[in-house]
Amino acid sequence: MTMRANRVGEQMKKELSEIISRKLKDPRIGFVTVTDVEVTGDLQQATVYISVLGNDAEKEQTLLGLSKSKGFIRSEIGQRIRLRKTPELSFEIDSSVAYGNRIDSLLRDIKEPNDEQ
Repeated sequence: MTMRANRVGEQMKKELSEIISRKLKDPRIGFVTVTDVEVTGDLQQATVYISVLGNDAEKEQTLLGLSKSKGFIRSEIGQRIRLRKTPELSFEIDSSVAYGNRIDSLLRDIKEPNDEQ
């Protein structure tokens, strides 16, 4: 990614967090945290990585709600960030947080038996 794409991605991350938490009224969308935004070098497409609090069914419902709201979200981004063309959005679940928690719990499990001896 270019330096400009990184800056646009960071600005989009900030604005998307604001839009999702305050503007969207879809009941399917739960507690969402925007963890990262990757923008292509030509600023035509953006992949938004999100973390959702809840089980797998709630995560799927949140993705469905965000997919249905893409048009509104993209228009809001276009108004807030001055770009010639607003990037096309795609949403994906960021599994790195869950992966990190899993590794952390495994390390704790390994450490606990040694403390008992």
